[in-house]
Amino acid sequence: MELDLQFDKKKQGFSTEKRIVLAGNPNVGKSIFFKELTGIYAEVSNYPGTTLEITYGHYQDYLVIDTPGVYGVSAFNEEEVVARDIILTADLIVNVVDGVHLDRDLFLTQQLIDLGIPVIVALNMMDEVKKQGLEIDAEELAKRIGVSVVPTVATTGEGVAEIKQQLEKACLGKSSKYLEQRLEKLMNKGVKRQEALLILEGDEELASQNGVKVRADREEIYHKRRQRVDRIVDQVVKWKEAKNSFASLLNTLLLKPIPGIPTLLLILYGVYQLIGVFIAQTVVDFTEGIFFAGIYEPLVKSLIANILSLDSLIGQILAGEFGLLTMTITYLLGLLMPLVFSFYFVLSIMEDSGYLPRVAVLADKTLTKLGLNGRAVIPLILGFGCVTMAIITTRMLGSERERKIATLLLGLAIPCSAQLGVIIVLLASLGYGYFLFYLMIISLVFLLAGKFLNSTLKGESTELFIDLPPLRWPKLNNIMTKTFNKTRFFVEEAGPIFFLGSLLITLLDFTGGLNLLQNLFSPVVVNWLQLPSETAVVFIMGVIRRDFGAAGLTSLSLTGAQTLVGLVTMTLFVPCIASIMIIFKERNWKEASLIWIGSWIVAFVVGGLVAQILV
Repeated sequence: MELDLQFDKKKQGFSTEKRIVLAGNPNVGKSIFFKELTGIYAEVSNYPGTTLEITYGHYQDYLVIDTPGVYGVSAFNEEEVVARDIILTADLIVNVVDGVHLDRDLFLTQQLIDLGIPVIVALNMMDEVKKQGLEIDAEELAKRIGVSVVPTVATTGEGVAEIKQQLEKACLGKSSKYLEQRLEKLMNKGVKRQEALLILEGDEELASQNGVKVRADREEIYHKRRQRVDRIVDQVVKWKEAKNSFASLLNTLLLKPIPGIPTLLLILYGVYQLIGVFIAQTVVDFTEGIFFAGIYEPLVKSLIANILSLDSLIGQILAGEFGLLTMTITYLLGLLMPLVFSFYFVLSIMEDSGYLPRVAVLADKTLTKLGLNGRAVIPLILGFGCVTMAIITTRMLGSERERKIATLLLGLAIPCSAQLGVIIVLLASLGYGYFLFYLMIISLVFLLAGKFLNSTLKGESTELFIDLPPLRWPKLNNIMTKTFNKTRFFVEEAGPIFFLGSLLITLLDFTGGLNLLQNLFSPVVVNWLQLPSETAVVFIMGVIRRDFGAAGLTSLSLTGAQTLVGLVTMTLFVPCIASIMIIFKERNWKEASLIWIGSWIVAFVVGGLVAQILV
């Protein structure tokens, strides 16, 4: 079975002789081992779903491939299919195991061993093992499963050097006689051992490829494997007195409505004070107002004026009202980037500390009423960073119905970090009253939309099953690396669209098309939304990118009520082009079109109702 990595592997000159595959459950630290082996940063997160895209690199003569976090090698979902396809091509597997949850993780370890591929076990999070009052006999564990077991603490690098030393010593482990007998029957028919095991466990795709019938042995194999793992765990794990009772107490308290919800509200208030007050006002006032608008833009205009007329088409494109080198750069770097950076900084702390999955548990009851479960809080929170990325992570949800609901809610009522930054800038200057009113309107639309979808779409929400990684102090280097990478992704992804949007708006303005569109939208914008006719330009910019449009509101002279109307409409307005493209990719064209058109209708209806009441 060949991987899609084959072309890239040749392109980068990687050796085709040996492959190291990193495998393990979600949240066990595989990505840190990948970074240590290859020197390439792979995103480290404390929630499932972050390694859906396969990352690979080179260590000595090995091709190292990181796989999605899975609980088994099978074909039950997309992550397992991807992991299966890569694992079947492995020359050796580094199986990263969470020592605190050895009884859970060792099931996958045994399955990897049963595949007949050399395995090294990285017994990770040994610092947490001690804190939990556990003692694991690594030597006895290695003896019973038949492969090397190396105790590690990935976050500090402990044990990583020994893992590297053990690579050449990787060997086959021990399987049960019961399983060996059944494997031998299929192998005698010419089926490879790895594929024979998965066929016995009900893999229809591999059975079809090998021209054999799917066997009905999965439940019995799983049951016996579970019994074997339980026996091993009983023999190698001992309980001692826990050293960190405070962490256990804090973990328990954060999962209860009281004090969990007040704690969450307090954290959100702190986030608002950091991003909404300090960054959005103090920092942005300097970067946008003093530096870019006060120093950078005049300098650029004077330099270009020495070469050509600012009233010419090229002059307008480069340094006009919507210029590529003036407004676009100011919005992108002076206004949006500080806000995006600070948001991802906060999100990285929540991820690496292990707090984000606990928010999912707290939100479970509320989201169940909207047809989702607590796991959906992860893409919803990610949506406040980038709706495009968040829509991709809806794949982690348990059913097609939940993915539909989450995608629509993300496209309708979740502002991305850049747009949210502009919203906070504008509302912060108007006072808490307008901020709370805005929050109430958007929350009401979000809840009503979710309730409507839950009552009209067939089926029910799935139960919440999510790993709770231990609470820990986040590592500053991990936080900063993730923050810089995500901010860079924002600039790389948003920059070209901003430039394209600026070019389009300038051309429309220069040719008179902008006035034509303003007049076309005037009845809706002026009479229904009670906004100046120039606001039509903002909505046109919003079609290209919502935060681009929201930033356009900062240049208009609006009353407090008009600002609120504009922000409500812009928030509920169509997602940006990148998000729409992903929605069309993830959903079918009919659903994507309904989401797009529906968001237009909801935005202008709700915005107009607010205008009729307040303006």
